[in-house]
Amino acid sequence: MNYEDILYDETDGVATITINRPDRYNAFRGQTCMELLDAFNRAGWNKDIGVIVFTGAGDKAFCTGGDQSAHEGQYDGRGLIGLPVEELQRTIREVPKPVIARVNGFAIGGGHVLHVICDLSIASETAIFGQVGPKVGSVDPGFGTAYLARVVGEKRAREIWYLCRKYSARQALDWGLVNAVVPPEQLDAEVQKWCDEILEKSPTALTIAKRSFNADSDNIGGIGALGMQALSLYYDTEESKEGVNAFKEKRKPDFRKFYK
Repeated sequence: MNYEDILYDETDGVATITINRPDRYNAFRGQTCMELLDAFNRAGWNKDIGVIVFTGAGDKAFCTGGDQSAHEGQYDGRGLIGLPVEELQRTIREVPKPVIARVNGFAIGGGHVLHVICDLSIASETAIFGQVGPKVGSVDPGFGTAYLARVVGEKRAREIWYLCRKYSARQALDWGLVNAVVPPEQLDAEVQKWCDEILEKSPTALTIAKRSFNADSDNIGGIGALGMQALSLYYDTEESKEGVNAFKEKRKPDFRKFYK
């Protein structure tokens, strides 16, 4: 596959996958997801690769979720909602290599979900975390909600989704949402340090460990599949469309006028 929306690099046992849409704060469209699927499978099943680093281009955003300019009731790709996000989430979890999220800026919405499901997250002090789904007429009814509760606890997960606030990297570290926080100029060195330590370990043992961790929460994938079916119907409602329209028109949405 020829990549247009992402960058791919393999160096000394580390595959780095970068969403390369900085003008869109690394928001993903259908094509982006397809390229990410190809890249994660390419790296995940290459025995020369021991660890995968996932990040966003530039210093403003890791990823800010689905590109609202490509969302007209459905997004612009395949899948139940026009984005193969279920498949991408499963792939990140299923590739037999540790995946490190290098969070260099905003990890918001669907981008927040992607960092959560990575095995490890290392963040710049300038990183910002949070959800926006209920603000724009959307939600992640699987790993983005149920698995998040496994990571930070039910109360914090519900706060993150119900209030749609933004949280600092230090707050994320305190909650166990990320593994480490460093100054932005030290981010690459810190990620490399973690990669080097992983590369010293038995790849088979790491794969077994990852499979074992996943086995405890794989049932969430079934919850997500059911939820995505409901989400595809929700996207056709005026209530959901109000979120997209308000975002594009840069105004506050009025969901309740459509809630009948």
